[in-house]
Amino acid sequence: MTDYQRYAVYYAPHPQSDLGRFGNAWLGRDPLANIELTRPALAGLKADDVIAATTSPTRYGFHGTLKPPFTLKQGQSRSGLEAALEKLCADITPVTCGPLTLKSISGFLALIPTDPVAPLEHLAARMVRDLDDFRQPEDATAMNKRRAAGLSARQENYLVTWGYPYVMEDFRFHLTLSNKLDPKQLERFEASLASTAAPLCQTAFIIDDICLFGDPGDGKPFHLLRRFALNRSKMRQ
Repeated sequence: MTDYQRYAVYYAPHPQSDLGRFGNAWLGRDPLANIELTRPALAGLKADDVIAATTSPTRYGFHGTLKPPFTLKQGQSRSGLEAALEKLCADITPVTCGPLTLKSISGFLALIPTDPVAPLEHLAARMVRDLDDFRQPEDATAMNKRRAAGLSARQENYLVTWGYPYVMEDFRFHLTLSNKLDPKQLERFEASLASTAAPLCQTAFIIDDICLFGDPGDGKPFHLLRRFALNRSKMRQ
């Protein structure tokens, strides 16, 4: 079993689903097979512009973060993390939110679920809290880099407690589609993506499994290591 520099718990749609095909193709990469994919041709966007505007999400893979990337604490192992995730997911039922919407937030473009989102927020909180024993605390350099963005008192507390400021009440689930863009770029990309994304935004957004991703380090793309089903049987109890 290969060890990775960091691990993260993400939602990633199945590659055969409409959402998975769209997201993986848009970012030009399949994180499970770890191969490049042909990107779609969209009116108003040149291929080189899309590649330049998606470098960060392409590295991480098409996903929504549930537990941000972390280094394993000394004495913990990938196999132990996987066992804990399997046990945790067996105690959690699938989550249903309102349809996705294409939206620009904080300068980047993303697909974001609409209300009700509380069950999804609770899912992410459990991942952050219940898996924290596996996380190596952040060093001062990493924490100060987070602080440079300007944090509220609550976010500072979350940074110290959980290693990341945007968790719990400050968590906002999103499926990232771009780097941070200037306003004109955002407008152009949103207009070009609107018709392609529209069919993905017509039905409820459902999470019925989650994924463990691994960061091999050196700026290389994250790998999708394993998928864990949530407990559908509990929904019928």
